[in-house]
Amino acid sequence: MNNYRTYNTKEHELVISARISDQQQAESGLSIPAQLNRITDYGAKLGFPHPKIFAYIESSTKDRRIKFQELLDYINNSKKKVILVIDTIDRLQRSFRESVTLEQYWKSGKLEIHFYREGLVIHKNSNSSDLLRWDMGVMFARSYVLQLSDNVKRAIDQKLLNGEWPGKAPFGYKNITQENGKKWIVVDEYKSIVVKKLYEWYSVGNISLLGITQKANKEFKLKLSKGFVDYLLKNPFFYGMMLYRDKLYPYKYATIISKELFDKVQQVKAGFHKKPFKYGSKPFAYKGFLVCSVCDYTITAEPHKGHNYYHCTMYGGKHQEITGKRADWIREDELTNQFADLFKSIQVPQDVIEDILKTLRATHEGKIDHYKTISASLKSEYSKYENRLEQLYEDKIDGTISKEFYDKKYEEYRNAQEDIRIRVENLERVDDDYYSNANTLLELANRARELFLGSELDEKRQLLGFVLQNCVFDGKNIDFTLKKPFDTLTICAKRQTWLPR
Repeated sequence: MNNYRTYNTKEHELVISARISDQQQAESGLSIPAQLNRITDYGAKLGFPHPKIFAYIESSTKDRRIKFQELLDYINNSKKKVILVIDTIDRLQRSFRESVTLEQYWKSGKLEIHFYREGLVIHKNSNSSDLLRWDMGVMFARSYVLQLSDNVKRAIDQKLLNGEWPGKAPFGYKNITQENGKKWIVVDEYKSIVVKKLYEWYSVGNISLLGITQKANKEFKLKLSKGFVDYLLKNPFFYGMMLYRDKLYPYKYATIISKELFDKVQQVKAGFHKKPFKYGSKPFAYKGFLVCSVCDYTITAEPHKGHNYYHCTMYGGKHQEITGKRADWIREDELTNQFADLFKSIQVPQDVIEDILKTLRATHEGKIDHYKTISASLKSEYSKYENRLEQLYEDKIDGTISKEFYDKKYEEYRNAQEDIRIRVENLERVDDDYYSNANTLLELANRARELFLGSELDEKRQLLGFVLQNCVFDGKNIDFTLKKPFDTLTICAKRQTWLPR
């Protein structure tokens, strides 16, 4: 920012806020001192040499942000108008829930927010273009957090594929740390007997679930609930398979029961004559996507005279009871036209997209420093283990260590290197995904209607799910809530306020 406005210090006060999520960020360009140096100097040029400072360590993804709430309380209780200066958008927030709270202050003129790196000021007279830049900055800050979460999920998936359970050991097993430092799961000698007995008793078929629960509690002096015993009797972990997110993975640990015993228990639980239920499906673009605005039941679809039609299910007669008539029908192509008009309303001019890209680049400057610091640290750590491996090999050749010690330390160092390699890959993937998502969103904003009309059935549903929520239909027209930042895009288009700052 280089256009400095002069403020009346009798009417205004300056508050600067610097935040990091953890100590790891303290070693990067996002450190609290680095943030304070930039924004304190900026504040002095606005005419406030002695601002109120909030500097704290707190994750922005917590449901309850205590330090952030203290900042809001200060703004609320101040007798002056507050000029809040932040280094960059993601230092203030990574979700839209904070925007709702802050909006009541800046709309009333109580608060003015200056995002230093983005060169963005939000106040009661801000135009839609500036508000959109803020929304986009928040959205991509949130996207960054989601990508980190995805990396954790990928690490879990990799662990499962390697035959390892990614959490606390189930009842009947226990977590241990092996001599080489590797985490592992082994059979718990006492609890595994409980598990085996539960399966053996229930497999006979002449004792109820409540019965074996009471029997186990009496014989093993436990306090198991009927529900927990039922869970144990359905857990495939005991015969050699890990169930995670409805998918089975084989593992490398010792088993407690056989697959045959597990299957026998499932037969006793489920009976022998039940037939699996199969769900039908038809190729309708918007089936299951819409809800009736009258009775809240799902809008169904069916073919008629060569066309697909949509209408309320009329389930239970509620719709007819409220309206006094049967539900209206609408052709699928008419719904497509309504959705296409929606996508047209969120299109953004190319010059505004360029402006948004500038904001994203500014927001990302701090992350680049953070990446470099962490990446360098990880690579240095990797080299440290490489040197240890070389020395280990030399010691083995010289005969100063035994083969057993060599094998133990070799596996330990290689495991440590593999962990570091995965962390480096995840760090790089977050950066790539950040820009990939940004490009996808901006392309959608610029060519929304064209992309929707030219997409296949599944792609249409994905686009609608990306932009809309709470879609309802009254028999003639659709109504919906736009997800952020698409709600702002529509407001901007209606007002035609793509104005220069």
